[in-house]
Amino acid sequence: MTQQSAVQDNPATQSASEVDTEIATPQTETNSSLVGAVLGRGRRVGDSAIKFKTIAAAVLVIGMIAAVGGMAWQLNAKSNDLDQVRAAASAEARAEQVALDYATGAADMDFRDLGAWRERLTKGTSPELSNRLTQAATSMEQIISPLQWTSTAQPVAAKVRSESNGIYSVDCFVSVLTKNSQAPDGIQSTATYQLSVDSNNDWGITEIGGIDSALTGSAPSPDNAPPLDTAPPR
Repeated sequence: MTQQSAVQDNPATQSASEVDTEIATPQTETNSSLVGAVLGRGRRVGDSAIKFKTIAAAVLVIGMIAAVGGMAWQLNAKSNDLDQVRAAASAEARAEQVALDYATGAADMDFRDLGAWRERLTKGTSPELSNRLTQAATSMEQIISPLQWTSTAQPVAAKVRSESNGIYSVDCFVSVLTKNSQAPDGIQSTATYQLSVDSNNDWGITEIGGIDSALTGSAPSPDNAPPLDTAPPR
């Protein structure tokens, strides 16, 4: 009998081996289950971490988009406000320039060329105002010619006093040197005008009136000499 046969025929030896095998197998399966559970839990934890990071990134992106959108809205609002301020300032500057140009031309007269003065007096005015000014000029010419009246005007300043529905009320100041037969050397004065400029109607002059015919001095003349304010009485 060989040694191998003896071992196989020995019940004690066979039982021990089988027992060892039976003990080892459940333990191996238990270890495998444990590893699988750990790995599974690790995968779940990893998936949760990934999902959390994704959500956090999405929230961050949404927050950034909202912030950028808010900044863009604020910048646009401020840009619109600046545009309105610039437009208002530009409109006021134009009204002032129109009024000052008109006042300077109206104050500039020469008895030897009253036709040119009448043209400047009515240029850029509304039809109703133009008619009133023409009538006033006809009356004034009866005094201007005998006095040999001349006035040279230089613009000083203009300032918008108020605005309503696109109609600007502008105060204008014009430096005027007036000469006539009684004051051949001339008298320097400052004529002040109050004009209404309508931006809705091609920036036309709709009203004109004199606050004072002259702030410093006045041209001497007999009876009722024409004031530096060429507007008809209200």
